[in-house]
Amino acid sequence: MNNLIKQVIDLKNSSVGKVVEQRLVEFDSFKKRSSEDWFCELCFCLLTANSKASTAIKIYDELGFKGFSEYSLEDVTAVIRKYNHRFHNNKAKYIVQAREFLDLKWIIQGVAHEEGSSGAREWLVENVKGIGYKEASHFLRNVGFKDVAILDRHILNLMVENNLLKQKPKSLSKKNYLELEQNFKKVANKAKMSVAELDLYMWCLKVGDVLR
Repeated sequence: MNNLIKQVIDLKNSSVGKVVEQRLVEFDSFKKRSSEDWFCELCFCLLTANSKASTAIKIYDELGFKGFSEYSLEDVTAVIRKYNHRFHNNKAKYIVQAREFLDLKWIIQGVAHEEGSSGAREWLVENVKGIGYKEASHFLRNVGFKDVAILDRHILNLMVENNLLKQKPKSLSKKNYLELEQNFKKVANKAKMSVAELDLYMWCLKVGDVLR
């Protein structure tokens, strides 16, 4: 763990630190942004599940709120397929089904006010098809919540490499996810960072970039 924290601190003290700070400012800005922006961010997180974030960004840029909220299922599918994105049929279906929650900002903020970020995550997992704990955490981080961990394959691999996890699980149950998240939070506390900040640095350690 100490080696991991040293690597993270070294990154923070490098040029990467400014990029991470900017990302966190962007995420925090969602508190004042429109419900349309929140819905687009949800669609982005649906696209990133089991797929490359860089490709999801291109699709996000092309579709925008109008595409996410109004295009036919066939048209959404066509745009996703154009970028050779994985699971284009399912991703398009999830996006169209999510239109039920165009007022997502107010729903999530209301649930979070009563039950915190963990309650908001539970709501997302239970109500939005295509969203699991990782994707729900990703969405919440991107709209300004700083205390949920995005346990994707890059983060899990880094945890294994630093003896925070014996082996990468083939799948994550709710119980496993929450247990691993507690380990992640311990590292964040030792590094004196929020969970959201640590995630960005750990992602960068594995991927070499700081994406959303």
